[in-house]
Amino acid sequence: MAELKDQLIEKMISVNRVTKVVKGGRIMGFSVLTVVGDGNGSIGKGRAKSKEVPVAVQKAVKEARKNMMKVSLKNGSIHHNIMAKHGATTVYLQPAKDGTGIIAGGAMRAIFEAVGIKNITAKVHGSTNPYNVVSATLKGLHGIYTPAEIAAKRGKSVDEILGVEND
Repeated sequence: MAELKDQLIEKMISVNRVTKVVKGGRIMGFSVLTVVGDGNGSIGKGRAKSKEVPVAVQKAVKEARKNMMKVSLKNGSIHHNIMAKHGATTVYLQPAKDGTGIIAGGAMRAIFEAVGIKNITAKVHGSTNPYNVVSATLKGLHGIYTPAEIAAKRGKSVDEILGVEND
């Protein structure tokens, strides 16, 4: 589900059938996890439940649009390596050269395509539950800093941070 509505990329990551047991029997429903991005550094995740799949997808996409955050990118990749953890899931994100492409599993690949990352290597350690993988990946992307941000925090110049010598 990769549609462009008002320039946003919507990706459905998982659909689960859920059951509520009541006195009269079982009530079936669906739980949906989606991500929405603009392909230029913004990404949001949404999850919702409903009796029917299309309604759950609409609710999840609406929540994802509401929860969008900005990620700093560098030429279609990320600025530096980062490791993030959520629950029993640990993700490792590493920038890659031009032409490498997206080397990542299902849930992470959908996030990278939606946010606009073209070259990256990523690995999931531990649980591969899509909900945890998405949360850990977004936590990792949110923890990426540009050299300018790091330089400002340390009170140095960008050249000092990058190790560039001025003669």
